Amino acid sequence: MSSSGNGRNGGYALGIDVGGTFTDVVLAGPKGQVAAAKALSTHDDPTQGIIAGVRSALTAGEVAAEQITRVVHATTLATNAILEGAGVRVAHVTTQGFRAMLPLGRYARVEEDRFDLRFDPPASPVPAEDCFEVPERIGADGRVLKPLDENAVRAVARQITAKGIRSVSVALLHSYANPAHEQRVGELLREALPAETRVVTSTEIWPEMREYERSTTTLMSAYIGPIMVSYLANLEDRLAGLGVKCRVQVMESGGGVMSADLAGRRAVATIESGPAAGVIAARFTGEAAGHEDVISFDMGGTTAKACVVRGGKPDITHEFHVGGKGSFGGRRAGTGVPIKIPAIDLAEVGAGGGSIAWVDEGGALRVGPRSAGSSPGPACYGLGGEEPTVTDANLVLGYLDPSAFAGGTMKLAPELAEKAVADRIARPLGVSIAEAANAVHEIANATMGSAVHVVTVQRGVDPRRFAVVASGGAGPMHAARVAERFDIPTVLVPPSCGVGSAVGLLATDLSTDGVQTRVLPEPAGDFAELERIFGDLEGNAADDLGVSLDSPDVEVSRSVDIRFVGQAHEIRVDLPKWPLDAAAFAELKDRFFAGYEQAYGIALRGDVQLVSFRVRVTKRVPKVPLGRRPASSGGTARMRAVWFPEYGEYRDTPVLERDALVPGSPVAGPAIIGDHESTIVVPPGWSAEADSSYTVVLSRKETSR
Repeated sequence: MSSSGNGRNGGYALGIDVGGTFTDVVLAGPKGQVAAAKALSTHDDPTQGIIAGVRSALTAGEVAAEQITRVVHATTLATNAILEGAGVRVAHVTTQGFRAMLPLGRYARVEEDRFDLRFDPPASPVPAEDCFEVPERIGADGRVLKPLDENAVRAVARQITAKGIRSVSVALLHSYANPAHEQRVGELLREALPAETRVVTSTEIWPEMREYERSTTTLMSAYIGPIMVSYLANLEDRLAGLGVKCRVQVMESGGGVMSADLAGRRAVATIESGPAAGVIAARFTGEAAGHEDVISFDMGGTTAKACVVRGGKPDITHEFHVGGKGSFGGRRAGTGVPIKIPAIDLAEVGAGGGSIAWVDEGGALRVGPRSAGSSPGPACYGLGGEEPTVTDANLVLGYLDPSAFAGGTMKLAPELAEKAVADRIARPLGVSIAEAANAVHEIANATMGSAVHVVTVQRGVDPRRFAVVASGGAGPMHAARVAERFDIPTVLVPPSCGVGSAVGLLATDLSTDGVQTRVLPEPAGDFAELERIFGDLEGNAADDLGVSLDSPDVEVSRSVDIRFVGQAHEIRVDLPKWPLDAAAFAELKDRFFAGYEQAYGIALRGDVQLVSFRVRVTKRVPKVPLGRRPASSGGTARMRAVWFPEYGEYRDTPVLERDALVPGSPVAGPAIIGDHESTIVVPPGWSAEADSSYTVVLSRKETSR
């Protein structure tokens, strides 16, 4: 994971990832990673935790703030605002006759809701009284069927002003086919509304067919946009106060990075910001270790995420749901708010180091999804928490060093962890404290294993041919046990795994996506229309990034959504070459046929339609070398009493420092490997060895099948 660039001008880069429990900061320079820091996240004002982490990293690395030339940030701000209902009040404007579409919504009764006789559908993302309609109509073919009534738009503006609403979303029925009316509505509203009012149109955000999803995507961008703009401005001001003068770049859901200005205009693209960074780090770790097919396993303090990377590329989805219900990390269509933007395809479960363990009324042990978070945190933090968590269980089992947690910045209290596990788990279940702690550990493993199941087995992917890349503060403690559940023989633990998402941020490039729906038949040897569509998309995306398409550091990828004639849904297919010719289009169709058979298990052939056209424009940016640490001459292991289920008792177990591992000298399990930001547990039957890039490779001696 290295490149030149910042190294040429002597600059340094900061990767900042704000999680549910910890804020992680990585500082890297011309010769590689310089320092990493963890600070408790401050949810009322995330910038406080960020500034604390940045100060610690700069001090540890002995780097002046003025030397920072790049800051890349991953944030859960957008997601949290939607889940907590903390966005701004939004007025929604649509075509006459469709005012009730969003208030009516689209709800699916899943899981326990199916049996609830008094089921209440979730609240609409926008109340009916804040929805407005204007007379106009454009057909699906782009023809104007009814002219836009501009006086009606001005009347709507007066109503919005009277309500005191300062953010507006506009999504007309078929604006993807012809944006003229929607663009004019946006112009009229900006002229008539107070100057500080934010107006967002679906044409600007994501002009794709299917009005409900396009409307919710536009609405959510208007809902969180003002918060994102204010937050990023505040963050840049506070960083400038430290002496960091460069602009902040923000991780977007699809695995690239955008400028702060673009993130403010297209805030909805940052919803999966944080989790995406960990996947990018896993991708580079796998490639460096010779594994292009990996499963990213990122376990932090609040959640665990899993994603499949195949052939060096993470799986991408073009629709996901925020706040939806589902099972074991999957989200069901019809629940939550659908968002139509490219995002790395993740499964997420409420199982992290801070997940609370409890015994329910039926006497069953549960773990999560409630989390102790950063305040008060697990009982062992000594900050007032009394409920046992996964971290408390791991401390009781001997996996954690109470004096070296979070890089030595926090001292854990084993006696508080033991008391919480004893009072809340062991005594109610009638088992020993160690057995109770192990049960919590295993249930957390099972929950996280279900997320891996969603992205592999449930989608027809055999996980046994993949390697697991473990990251997050808690991931390397659990990764081997999760891998065992799928007969996966290899686990990779990269350097700085405890701040993996922050590391991944520094391996990203600037990028943005564009889409245009135009339902077209197969071209009869003339590709001029396709060239025009892609050309417009590429030009708009380049303008968003402020780059030239002719620049040698700019790349363009193209894809198209294809379906059989008469069908309603599409499959995205990457273009084999550009520009297209007859042979390339034939290959494109073959790729569609293969993808259709893989998705549905049916081998069909027939006439196809081209539906939506997509581009991704990427500007490669200079990067610092990452993931390198000098090999040491080894070290002496100390011993610690650790509990493993294979033995059913505490046994003295070797504890080594990660920096003391010598490449080519495997360590047989059971063993504990201490890292500055995390802890690696090597269970019985596994071995660990550092490779040439100082990734720790865990290998299972034999699999069950």
